[in-house]
Amino acid sequence: MEIQKQNLVKATEVENTRQVMLFNQAEIDQRYGYRALKRLFDIVASLVGLVLLSPLFLVVAILIKTDDPVGSVFYSQTRLGLKQHKFKMYKFRSMCTNADEKLKNLLAYNEVEGAMFKMKEDPRITRVGKFIRKYSIDELPQLWNVLVGDMTLVGPRPPLEREIKEYTDYDWQRLMVKPGCTGLWQVSGRNSIGFHEMVELDLKYIRKSSLVYDLGILFRTVKIMIMPNDAY
Repeated sequence: MEIQKQNLVKATEVENTRQVMLFNQAEIDQRYGYRALKRLFDIVASLVGLVLLSPLFLVVAILIKTDDPVGSVFYSQTRLGLKQHKFKMYKFRSMCTNADEKLKNLLAYNEVEGAMFKMKEDPRITRVGKFIRKYSIDELPQLWNVLVGDMTLVGPRPPLEREIKEYTDYDWQRLMVKPGCTGLWQVSGRNSIGFHEMVELDLKYIRKSSLVYDLGILFRTVKIMIMPNDAY
């Protein structure tokens, strides 16, 4: 009984904390120097990355078409970015061609709590898809999103429109900055972390964000791509 009371108190404290707004959009927008340097770094790094990785892109494209000749190489999905800006986010296609249509029948098997969907043995994933998702290769086309300015290299992951319907005002704070290809969530456990924990990591990133902090996350991301964690 005592343990149950302690757990209830702890849960209440966490919920109360989640009612406190941490950021003001105007204050974030006024970080002109950091935002300018971050954008310059994004442009240079994404452009260099697209050029250097073009041979890998070609190999992955051939593998995807060999595995599933009917489907396209790339997959685009409408996401929400800074201040609810809608944009098309690009990936290498890792699922069957009618994956979105099949999703409604799989929602009951969601293995992550909160406003997002993850399923370890997702039947929609192709053979090549399993490999490129494990090593996060499927995410590389987002370098184009970074180059054109819809995304940044490091930041909170952009949510789907259906996911934000479950957001609280507290959760909305993660959309006060431009979304990223990688972030604290990806380098801190990814699929083993629930939605609320992901939000807390995103807000921690916003609070501590700097070019040095971004570089640290990028280095950790490269390490995880070489030695994958639990990505699926």
